[in-house]
Amino acid sequence: MLLSHGGEPSPATESVARWTVEQVLSLAPDDASRKAGNKLASAGLWSGTGFDGSGAVWGLCKGSGSKPYQTVVDTTGPAYRCSCPSRKFPCKHALGLLLLRASGDGPVQQGEPADWAAQWLEARRGRVEAKQAKQEAVASGESAPGPADSAAARKRAERRAERVTSGAHELEQRLTDLLRGGLATADRAGYTLWEETAARMVDAQAPGLASRVRELGAIPGSGPGWPVRLLEECGLLHLLDTAWLGREALPDQLAATVRTRVGLPMSAEGPPVRDHWLVLAQYDTPDGRLVTRRIWLYGRESGRTALLLSFGPMGRAPDLALPVDVTIDAELTPYPGGGLRADLGRQFATPGPVPGTPPPGGSTATALAVHAEALRGDPWLDAWPVTLRDVIPVPSGDGWQLADAESESALPLTPAALSRAGLWKLVALSGGGPVTVFGELGHRGFDPFAAWDTGAGRGGGSGGATNGTVRLI
Repeated sequence: MLLSHGGEPSPATESVARWTVEQVLSLAPDDASRKAGNKLASAGLWSGTGFDGSGAVWGLCKGSGSKPYQTVVDTTGPAYRCSCPSRKFPCKHALGLLLLRASGDGPVQQGEPADWAAQWLEARRGRVEAKQAKQEAVASGESAPGPADSAAARKRAERRAERVTSGAHELEQRLTDLLRGGLATADRAGYTLWEETAARMVDAQAPGLASRVRELGAIPGSGPGWPVRLLEECGLLHLLDTAWLGREALPDQLAATVRTRVGLPMSAEGPPVRDHWLVLAQYDTPDGRLVTRRIWLYGRESGRTALLLSFGPMGRAPDLALPVDVTIDAELTPYPGGGLRADLGRQFATPGPVPGTPPPGGSTATALAVHAEALRGDPWLDAWPVTLRDVIPVPSGDGWQLADAESESALPLTPAALSRAGLWKLVALSGGGPVTVFGELGHRGFDPFAAWDTGAGRGGGSGGATNGTVRLI
């Protein structure tokens, strides 16, 4: 198993707080790894374990072979290395070691790293320092590209823009033919025609358009009302096409959003924002041949919500992983456009658990207004992060909804949320009383990711969480 990292932490000298079991399990790439890690969290399977004040944890795990697996974790990343053949990050041995450390000080004692662990830790931190020095040199202009490099990059961008424009014109003709033939007959053509159109968009170097075309192909025959859904998605795709073709006349922020939606590569280039970022949620979604990991953060001082993205090939977890409910003192560099995506930069302290305080939330009506405002800047949004305060989960027909404790308004939960075990965690946490919930609000409803018991109405007062973050995904 190879290295997985999540940022560039500064060397830490203070004693590192021990993660909780819940925080360790939030790092698991899937349920199978979660279960396997739990089985390995037994002191009898480990030898040579230890931890130090810099955030390192190490140990030897008994395996099926004659030699034990060498497992080491740098919690300042976090980053992992194990001699097992697993391609998952973290593997079950790393999870088992962290769970053993979370169970108490008995099995894992403080000390100096073993030689094999110290070698990896030293090499990793050397690479981190070199990368940080390079980033600082670029930021100061010492390593800025020369005129020849800039000119070549500009020509490449122009050639790609020409290909995307050609693809957009072709896609517009395809949509025109579809509407002229009638949407009701779209299911007769089968999926092949859509896949061919998507392949043409890939050839035009517009992966964002290709992805939306594939989504269109899955709508015909998908159930009652599919022609209406197809028309809606065709309208959004037409809007994206025309926005690209007329991008020179758009405001800078909207033009950046259009470039992102079409699929052009963008780099984080905004001014870094340093804050104490609370990790709200982490989850993976398959996307063709890739797995996309989304990590939501909330900045205490800035009040900003940020999204970190990490990608990995199918069957292998993305590199970046942060345990839910820890706080990291770090810089985030935002991407252009009106989105919330950012890159994790320099960390100034070791991530650690702190008393959890939920982001300030609002009513369901406020959440709807926030979502509507976000759609004004990006009509192609699937969902937008919101925090609902003092809401109660209640059954509604065949589903569930989050109802305001002080009004008659409510938001339905998405079908995806109804199928997860997190729903019952939310119901148990509430116990019929109000809770604070963070998640994503979209046209399918609200998808809850994390919750806090604020104690309102149950003797706990109002305004602060009475315990830490409860993961719902």
